[in-house]
Amino acid sequence: MGNDKTPNYFLISVSTRENLELCIKYALAGFTNSINGLWTFLDIEEGDFVSFLYGARVRNLYRVVKKVAYKNADKIPPWPPITFKTSGKTYHFPFRFILKQERSLNEPMVRPEFSYVAENLLLRGGYRKTHFQADTVTFYNVSGMGEPYYGNNESLDVDAETFEPKIVFKKEKQNIPEKFYFKELILQSLVRKKLSSTIFEEILDHFKVNYGSTDFEILGEKALPEGYVDIFIKLKHPVGSNRYLLVEVKTGKHSEKT
Repeated sequence: MGNDKTPNYFLISVSTRENLELCIKYALAGFTNSINGLWTFLDIEEGDFVSFLYGARVRNLYRVVKKVAYKNADKIPPWPPITFKTSGKTYHFPFRFILKQERSLNEPMVRPEFSYVAENLLLRGGYRKTHFQADTVTFYNVSGMGEPYYGNNESLDVDAETFEPKIVFKKEKQNIPEKFYFKELILQSLVRKKLSSTIFEEILDHFKVNYGSTDFEILGEKALPEGYVDIFIKLKHPVGSNRYLLVEVKTGKHSEKT
């Protein structure tokens, strides 16, 4: 990770209280062998910050120290495989983040400081996603909540083979969790990160937007009253009014039509 990267802040949705307690105990985040699990693993980077979201409450602040994907994760602690009632499918947790706890906090989502993410949840009618990206103001607020954490979380030694997940473009080559068929969610994450580079300055020039690229923050999927947008771009520190750029990401052939 380069030192010039501005960290992002995410709320990670946890499915059960038992899993939440294990996440906190070991300072770990785990994601299932599903496309949403892979999306989260690719979307959040080392150096980013995360909190856990469960029962409409935000728990603790962590920095992502390391990302790792384990083979045969159904046999690796701490999370047991989980079966979803709606689909009947059983999942395990190959994709994991090793975290460093920065602050201890336990805050309700109804606080105005969480309004950016709370609006997303309200318009979605619930969590239904593995993670939600928050804006700079939310991260600034959370950085002052609770108390600094100076302790040490319990360590979990895992002696298992790891792998680098890959994307394939033919369904017959899919071999979950090591190889996933290319989906729109993955493209959204890739485009968001590409926009975070110098190409975004060129886009602003093209549309004659009278701001520099560093004035904006490029955020992931956002629910609006009018519907969902795949990438939501807004000013970091608006004065008087904000400027928004909305990006819709689709797979397939590209078009230059407006």
